[in-house]
Amino acid sequence: MSIEIKAPTFPESVADGTIATWHKKPGEAVKRDELIVDIETDKVVLEVVAPADGSIAEIKKGEGDTVQSNEVIALFVEGKVEGAAGASAAQTAAPVSAPAAAPAAGAPAAEKLVNPAARKMADEKNVNTAAVSGTGKDGRVLKEDVANHLKAVPSSAPAASAAPVVALQATGDRVEKRVPMTRLRKRIAERLLEASSTTAMLTTFNEVNMAPIMALRAKYKDQFEKVHNGSRLGFMSFFVKAAAEALRRFPAVNASIDNNDIVYHGYQDIGVAVSTDKGLVVPVLRNAESMSLAGIENTIRDFGARARDGKLGIEEMSGGTFTITNGGTFGSLLSTPILNLPQSAILGMHKIQERPMAVNGKVEILPMMYLALSYDHRLLDGKDAVQFLVAIKDLLEDPARILLEI
Repeated sequence: MSIEIKAPTFPESVADGTIATWHKKPGEAVKRDELIVDIETDKVVLEVVAPADGSIAEIKKGEGDTVQSNEVIALFVEGKVEGAAGASAAQTAAPVSAPAAAPAAGAPAAEKLVNPAARKMADEKNVNTAAVSGTGKDGRVLKEDVANHLKAVPSSAPAASAAPVVALQATGDRVEKRVPMTRLRKRIAERLLEASSTTAMLTTFNEVNMAPIMALRAKYKDQFEKVHNGSRLGFMSFFVKAAAEALRRFPAVNASIDNNDIVYHGYQDIGVAVSTDKGLVVPVLRNAESMSLAGIENTIRDFGARARDGKLGIEEMSGGTFTITNGGTFGSLLSTPILNLPQSAILGMHKIQERPMAVNGKVEILPMMYLALSYDHRLLDGKDAVQFLVAIKDLLEDPARILLEI
């Protein structure tokens, strides 16, 4: 008796997905809950696991194929895998996952069989697939093979050893290669263009003296880590708490436009932008106004780790009433962040830079950070936006206000 393997149920915000990588071949033994296929959407990579011990009987959707929500992508047979059954299943799925003919012995490296997902990773990491040992059928290079190759090769290895896979032109050292956009990157591009073309976006700036928070952090970070089971006290938790309090004071900044209506949200769901190899994702801290500093730090750290591993769920990146992005992590001193629709504002953090500042008629060297607030001028007047940013500045320069809510 065969079991239908279906694509996950996509939320309304996700139209469809693409088969990224089949981790198991037809006829290959699979354990219950073992990963068998990755499906890439415009937000995350979803994992589909085996429903029971058994094997894949037939693959109906090959790598690169588009799939709809709950669409059948393969047939699965429960039970012990026999050798003959494996051969039969492999033949059944040959049009999807098996090559027409095995490469002849001594074939040139350019003819090596490469899984599409593996080729994409190789292009992104500038790896020559000819140097990668394939563990798939007929020596096919899988995504895992490329990952293992990257781990085995020292980071100091010369880049010249990794030739581009798809070369369009080559004149001397002038090499070009064409790599298809991932669904996530295409969706990011679409949303950025949409924000730029459909909103009246404006950015206001201010600067904050980070000395009080840095002193507070230096004084209590060791005790904080002990009390909160290893949770480290960072800067982001202060910014989240300050933003949540400022959003409470200025509800228009926490609102959004829906056609001809303004939607005011009675909660602060703050998204924190996280950079990954595949692009920027924005997981959301639900009810951030009720979270503790330790809870914020732990959640953000968990988001970052799972984002880099592609383990974030779609529901964790849906919604949000406000966003914080930290370009200072990469050394940015000043920027104008783009709105994360349908939100009406986004806060940009930047690098902490020591600068001479006038304090009570004297020049002092202080650790300063530029803050940028991009906002939709259709909804927010300049007065509200500026006062909101000043409120964040005041809360950060006197952290006791965050606790006292003053």
